[in-house]
Amino acid sequence: MKRVVFYLMLVALAVCACGRKGSAPLVGISCSRTHGGTDQLSPNYSQAVLKAGGVPVILPTISTPEQARELLSRVDGIIFSGGVDINPAWYGEEVWNETVEVDPVRDRSDSLLARAALESGKPVLAICRGEQLMNVMLGGSLYQDIPTQLPDAHVHRSIKHKMGIEEESFLAQLFGTDSLEVNSFHHQAVKTLAPGLTISACSDDGIVEAYENEQIWAVQFHPEGMLREDDTWLPLFVAFLDRIRL
Repeated sequence: MKRVVFYLMLVALAVCACGRKGSAPLVGISCSRTHGGTDQLSPNYSQAVLKAGGVPVILPTISTPEQARELLSRVDGIIFSGGVDINPAWYGEEVWNETVEVDPVRDRSDSLLARAALESGKPVLAICRGEQLMNVMLGGSLYQDIPTQLPDAHVHRSIKHKMGIEEESFLAQLFGTDSLEVNSFHHQAVKTLAPGLTISACSDDGIVEAYENEQIWAVQFHPEGMLREDDTWLPLFVAFLDRIRL
C-alpha cells in the first residue's frame, strides 16, 4: 500500500511539473507521523506556502535514497517540518532522559530527504525539528533536554519570548535587527553548531533560534503557526519562494 501511495505521489508531481515554466514554485514539506505510523502534517505549513504564492506538496515517509532523490527532483525547494526528537545516536550520544521521544522511521525518512536536499542544492527552510535535523546532518549536536541540561535557560515550551537578530543575517534583511517575539514549542536545541553554518538569531538565554548558510534557512520557532494570528512572518515564506525562483 505504501508503495502505491508513493508512486501516486510521483504521478501527481509529474502532472504538476508539466508546463510549469513561470508558474508558482512547488514546495515539498516533510511529514510527521502519528504513534500508529500514519503520515500527518499540520495544515499551517501548507497554508503558509499557499499564502506566500507557492504550491505545497506533502512528502510521504520514505525508506530509500532512490525515493528521496526522485521526490527532490520533482520539487523546487523543501521545508522540513517540526515533530518529535531526533535519536541522539545520530550525533553520537545516548538518550539523556525520559523526556526524549524518538521515531526511528521518521529519522530515517528525514535523513534521506535531507541528504537528497543537500545533494540537490535546492533551497531548504528548516523549522523546529527541521532546524535540529539539518544541524545534525551537517555534523552538529543538540541539547537533548533544555530544562535539565541548561537549568538557567527559559522554559521553551508553549511560550512566547524575544530573540535578538544578528546583523547581515537573512532575518535582519527581512525584519531588521530589532528584537522580535517568537513562539516556542521545544525542549531541545542546537548545542554544537555544524561547520559551515552561521547563527542568525538567539534568545537572551543563549539558545540558538536561527541559523543559515547559502542553501539553508533554519528557525527553531514556528513562523507558520504565527501566521494564524497575523502576517508578520509572511515575508519569510515569500522570501523563501523568491530564493527558489532565482
